[in-house]
Amino acid sequence: MADMTVYVKEAINKQPIQTLEAILMQMGGIERALVDIQDGEVKISFNETQVTQEQIKNRIQQYGLHILE
Repeated sequence: MADMTVYVKEAINKQPIQTLEAILMQMGGIERALVDIQDGEVKISFNETQVTQEQIKNRIQQYGLHILE
C-alpha cells in the first residue's frame, strides 16, 4: 500500500469532489481517496502493484480536473 497527495484546483466545490471521488474509486487498485475541501488536498491510498501515481494523475486530468504542482 502506498500513499500520495495531490492538490486539485476544483476540489473545493461539492460537484467536482463527488466526480473526483467517483473516478478514483472506479480505478483498480485505489483503496481510499480523501478530499480536504478547504484547500483541494486529495490524499490517495493505493496498491502500487495495480496502479501508479502517474496513472492516477492522468485519470484525474482526463476528466478535466487540474492538478496544482
